[in-house]
Amino acid sequence: MCKDHECRKPIQVKGVAPGFTLDGVAGRDFKSVSLSDYKGKWVVLFFYPLDFTFVCPTEITEFSRRAADFTAEDAQILGVSVDSKFSHLAWVEHGLGELNFPLLADIKKEAARDYGVLLEEAGIALRGAFIIDPEGILRWMVVHDLGIGRNVDEVLRVLQSLKTGELCPVGWKPGAAFIKP
Repeated sequence: MCKDHECRKPIQVKGVAPGFTLDGVAGRDFKSVSLSDYKGKWVVLFFYPLDFTFVCPTEITEFSRRAADFTAEDAQILGVSVDSKFSHLAWVEHGLGELNFPLLADIKKEAARDYGVLLEEAGIALRGAFIIDPEGILRWMVVHDLGIGRNVDEVLRVLQSLKTGELCPVGWKPGAAFIKP
């Protein structure tokens, strides 16, 4: 007999993105957010290990600084860790500053587990980034170790590539040629 989390089917690109409803902080207010709130929009979902750490604020503040670029692509950024909404608020008020997207609290670790980024023994999430299309289908994912920050330019480039529906060569950027089969 397996434990519930051990029996879950792993997520896969082209499959339905696992739904969730999580409390979090938007601005300086507590808010409940569901993935289904963004049906019809692209979603850039990223997990990070913990609040008040060293690499995480570099990613979070860069995603916030670039939020208008994602909004221009009709995409919503959502950041998630296993910390509480109270920890998120304290970090916003005493370190991060105002953010342009919600930080969500996966205190029960269910979303991190569903997205395959939870380190069970440590009780924290690996760095995972996911792009979900307007129909709720997972279109891209990357998961890596704790000490390496993500490249926000690359996440945006992949989003822009996915939105074209075309074959995009390595390093493709908007305005560049597509591959014609």
